[in-house]
Amino acid sequence: MTDAEKKELKEIIDNQIHSTKEEIEELKELTKPITLDNSIGRLSRMDAINNKAINEKALRDKKRTLQKLERATERSEKGELGTCLRCGNEIPFGRLKIMPWTTRCVKCA
Repeated sequence: MTDAEKKELKEIIDNQIHSTKEEIEELKELTKPITLDNSIGRLSRMDAINNKAINEKALRDKKRTLQKLERATERSEKGELGTCLRCGNEIPFGRLKIMPWTTRCVKCA
């Protein structure tokens, strides 16, 4: 991987970390408990509970993605980003642009 590709990948990771943190904060607001004193109908309350469950799943997924991106940052600092952990070959730059947290090449994945 060239220095320009490494720099571009670092920017991609930083941007994704920033946007993921923003999304996590939004989802935290959406997953707050539904109070009983709200005067919404029974069906509306059921919809709210269902939406809360969906947003909780999305929040868990975003937190997992953030952890992967932070690990990618650590691997980048160590100079290990872009190398397959299984076979040691270089991971194609296009794959890293889409999934910067990936640790395996296409063949090993």
